Amino acid sequence: MLTGKSVLIVGGDARYIELINQLSLFDATVYAIGFEEAEENLDNVILTNQKRLVKDHIDAIILPITGLDQDGYADAHFNDSSIHLTEEWLNEFPDHCLLFTGIMTPYLSELSEFTGRIIAFMDRDDVAIYNSIPTVEGAIMLAIQHTDFTIHSSNVTILGFGRVGKTLVRPFQGLGAKVSVYARRNDDLARIYESHATTIEEGQLIEAVKGCNILINTVPDLIVTPNVIRALPEDCLIIDLASKPGGVDFRYAKKRGVDAMLAPSLPGMVAPKTAGKILAHVIQTVMHNHE
Repeated sequence: MLTGKSVLIVGGDARYIELINQLSLFDATVYAIGFEEAEENLDNVILTNQKRLVKDHIDAIILPITGLDQDGYADAHFNDSSIHLTEEWLNEFPDHCLLFTGIMTPYLSELSEFTGRIIAFMDRDDVAIYNSIPTVEGAIMLAIQHTDFTIHSSNVTILGFGRVGKTLVRPFQGLGAKVSVYARRNDDLARIYESHATTIEEGQLIEAVKGCNILINTVPDLIVTPNVIRALPEDCLIIDLASKPGGVDFRYAKKRGVDAMLAPSLPGMVAPKTAGKILAHVIQTVMHNHE
């Protein structure tokens, strides 16, 4: 429980509606900035703004998954415009105040007053593994929506065998796909083999994708290069699940006529309620541990 704690949420997407409701159930006092258009969907929250907020008693600030951009703006899906958080404004919060963000951005890394008190959700294994579940469901949804063939009997290639890559294998196999996975580490290749998927080692990727029907990337560095795209069949669908800017040369994919889409933050789109509950659980755990 978070009895006696005060939390400020600044901006965010649909998953933050459930996050607010969950934090209220944990008995926290919840303040929110940037949710004017979602007021009817919120209970037990104090809608405020930067001028009215009394900062002295705030124990945690929760930013959008995207953090703050290079100028200090936070995305606010339920507000007319983004919210600008200056370093001076943030420095006025008490010394014990924690700052939660989805990803660490350069702007946040320069907040010297918050050194040691910034928690990036997506750097945590627990959040990433929990989030891989709705991410994979979203990837399956996109694969069905953007192809004119069944996943069953399709050749599905997964790039990367990290927290999302591992979760992708079994659901696609369960739908009858022939799954291949690209990885570099020997232990990952062994686990891929154990999971009855076909292993793709470094240096084999271009040859391996020549019969690919659905290519799913989870690697955040450019890996789907023009050479890889040139080897793909023209009717192959590319789904890039990596964080922006992704790992696909989208310019060349478009030039060649290959359907490629960047699809980060799928949990917030396909399962915002589940995603919000995951974030609330982690926030409660971190705040207790911090004490």
